[in-house]
Amino acid sequence: MSISMSSMLRACASGAWIVTIFGFVNSPISAQEAVAQVDHSQHVMPPLDHSQHQQVTPQSIAAEKKWPKASDRKSKPSVQHPAQPTAQDEAKPSVDHTDHGTPDHTGGAMRGFLGPYAITREASGTSWVPDATPHGGIHRQYGEWSTMSHALLNFTYDQQGGSRGGNKTFLSGMVMGMAQRQVDDHTFGLRAMLSPEPFMGANGYPLLLATGETADGRNGLVDRQHPHELFMELAAIYSRKLSANSSVFLYAGLPGEPALGPPAFMHRTSGMDIPEAPISHHWLDSTHITFGVVTAGVVLNTWKFEASAFRGREPDQFRYDIESPKLDSYSARLTWNPLRELSMQVSWGRLHSPEQLAPNIDEDRVTASAIYTQPFGRDNLWSNTFAWGRKIQRPGDTLDGFLFESTVNFKKTYTIFVRAERVAENELTEGIFALDGRVFTVNKISVGGIYDFRITDQVKLGIGGLVSKHMLPGDLKPLYGSDPTSYMLFARLKVM
Repeated sequence: MSISMSSMLRACASGAWIVTIFGFVNSPISAQEAVAQVDHSQHVMPPLDHSQHQQVTPQSIAAEKKWPKASDRKSKPSVQHPAQPTAQDEAKPSVDHTDHGTPDHTGGAMRGFLGPYAITREASGTSWVPDATPHGGIHRQYGEWSTMSHALLNFTYDQQGGSRGGNKTFLSGMVMGMAQRQVDDHTFGLRAMLSPEPFMGANGYPLLLATGETADGRNGLVDRQHPHELFMELAAIYSRKLSANSSVFLYAGLPGEPALGPPAFMHRTSGMDIPEAPISHHWLDSTHITFGVVTAGVVLNTWKFEASAFRGREPDQFRYDIESPKLDSYSARLTWNPLRELSMQVSWGRLHSPEQLAPNIDEDRVTASAIYTQPFGRDNLWSNTFAWGRKIQRPGDTLDGFLFESTVNFKKTYTIFVRAERVAENELTEGIFALDGRVFTVNKISVGGIYDFRITDQVKLGIGGLVSKHMLPGDLKPLYGSDPTSYMLFARLKVM
């Protein structure tokens, strides 16, 4: 297992950057700390007036003393403040703790951004997951604003097998914060999500059978997963409640996520614990980072109808900037949560020139997915996602992708996961004589697990690993070395 010094330095630098940002977000002192720091040294007790006191005798004590009940003694404070404040007390400003970032570990103050329901229903962009989905994080209250922050970071050693494989050590994941204010029937929201992945380098990390985007603006990434942008989401949301279970909403992001596909893989309970990206990413949820998105929709109880205008071009190779927005593509999505444990969606989009290296090809994309999340027993959770996506290139091929992933968590400590995929690819053999332009259907299955050490109620440090098997058609086996096997070892920091 060889780990290069440059990879370690990039990973450490990105980790320090993320920890600095996350610590800044959650740095305000708690209400208890604020109380401890209040200075009472200027408070003046009024002089005691004994002029009205009567002479105390044993008889007067027996006649006048009335012993309080035990419950009264426990409930009454031992120190009584004067009924009339002194002049110094009136002049001294009162202490207001509402803006000190009071911790709210229940998250009860934050509701859904898009409608009158629990925030557990919401995932990336404007997508939904089952209402039974856990929604952890660090919750605080700043005056009228409720906030929530969470993070998931993987420090990974990656070894992809076969003759087209490779190895790399890298840091991936995201840090996210959101803020919400409710005024009568109006809800205002802000969301920001950042990633350390640009620090791994423009060519990303080895991932057999993955395709999409570019590292240099000239050659496509093949058998590698591209890094995500530094700014994964910077979005504003407004919603207006129409009734007890209906609303209208408006979402705008630069970058943001349009109404197309299932929730992004790092926001699905079934997928967030898996440290590698799906090879079906560009069939299902690759538009989760789009530079320029406007979405409008309506919520009717358990139904959501929405439409988006957005920029169809995928991000370029410069991962630290914010690209110019355009609204040259559009999509629509219908989502239904018939049960607390189930969320289903169908969506369609017309993407204008999505690939930088093939600017004359547009794409129609159709997706359908179902997510089932079921708590069981005590502190156990099972979550599953089945998704299908179709890319219709204009002009070009029609390519299907399928994904099934399942994750079981026991006692919030042990996690077991599996992901199986089948995709039709036409980029794996680009530029190879006699194979260029052909479509190959490839398969992959990954299995792994994680053991978590609980640091605090919201923070866990986990260690884990996964093994992947790739199943290829006969014409590809000479290129890859039969059906290669790959693995990853990783440490994970989860704040949720």
